[in-house]
Amino acid sequence: MTKKPEPKRVALDLDATDYLRVLGGPPESVSMRSGYVVLLPEKSVGRHNTESYEEALVVLDGEGEMLFADGSVLPLEPYVVAYCPPETEHDVRNTGNKPLRYVYIVARATGGNLSFSGKREEII
Repeated sequence: MTKKPEPKRVALDLDATDYLRVLGGPPESVSMRSGYVVLLPEKSVGRHNTESYEEALVVLDGEGEMLFADGSVLPLEPYVVAYCPPETEHDVRNTGNKPLRYVYIVARATGGNLSFSGKREEII
């Protein structure tokens, strides 16, 4: 029998200079993982693929870009949430002159065969 996850509160370290795990997946959550990232100027996290997960970034401070394999770009700035769908190669890069601070949230996408087409849209 799987234990139901418990409510949890995690304080973010505003003086952090790297990474802090917020949620590590089961048994802390059903499928959600998240972390607090501090990305220094001109740095990137590196290209990676969401595979069967979807991802959201909540930008707290700094400026950057979420770059996609198809060449599209989502600008990142404070108080913006950027969404990356399943099966999507992407990177996050700091384009500003101070640290880019954000929280990412990743959760398993449900619903069998994940095959998507169409154009990504930004909603403001």
